[in-house]
Amino acid sequence: MAGALAGALLRPGAALLGEAAPGGEGPVTTPRLPAREAAEHELSRPEYHEHDPGLLQRALDWLWEHLGSLLSTAAGAAPGGWLGIVTIVAVVLLLLVALRLRLGKLRTAPARTTSLFSSGPRSATQHREAAEAHAAAGRWSDAVQERMRALVRSLEERTVLDARPGRTADEAAHHAGRLLPAHAAELRAVARLFDEVTYAGRPADAAAYQRLSTLDQTLEQTTPHFAQDPAPAAAASGARS
Repeated sequence: MAGALAGALLRPGAALLGEAAPGGEGPVTTPRLPAREAAEHELSRPEYHEHDPGLLQRALDWLWEHLGSLLSTAAGAAPGGWLGIVTIVAVVLLLLVALRLRLGKLRTAPARTTSLFSSGPRSATQHREAAEAHAAAGRWSDAVQERMRALVRSLEERTVLDARPGRTADEAAHHAGRLLPAHAAELRAVARLFDEVTYAGRPADAAAYQRLSTLDQTLEQTTPHFAQDPAPAAAASGARS
């Protein structure tokens, strides 16, 4: 095979050296273009490409070549060359670690709207007892969840809210806030806290539980502003006239 290749490559040059044609006639005068085409045809044979890298290998080689060129360019532009690149990368990694420690686990806003009450019907007193037991054991997330359920169940028992299966914390806060306007903002805040603890995995603490407990106790002593029935008012006005 090597001999055939050598012959294919050498034959075009024979004309330049004055190689004699067979039979003693003048030198071979093969034109350059046909000679080149003959050489290319010879080199295109499969046996010359058995050990060529595959498509994936060529793509990887191309990628590493350009990546190396990019890094070399960056190293040339950065102060300190390669040492400067390593320093910048280390600083960025330290900033990411610090941000992670400062903010905690990255979370998205709660997307689920699961029912506030996941178990069977229980009274407000039972939910409060469960909340206190969790708080005594330092299980603040569980304590917050149970105290929120106690708050809403208490409003249902007092008929401030109608007992509705499948109600969410946000829905309870919205409807209760209309009848307890002085506490509407705090109701929305604790509902959001419940969602973050329950669905986004945000850990609760003693302060969060105390906030819910205080609101629960305050609402127990608050009279809701029910809408007045216009019929009795109209009847009383007619009687006075």
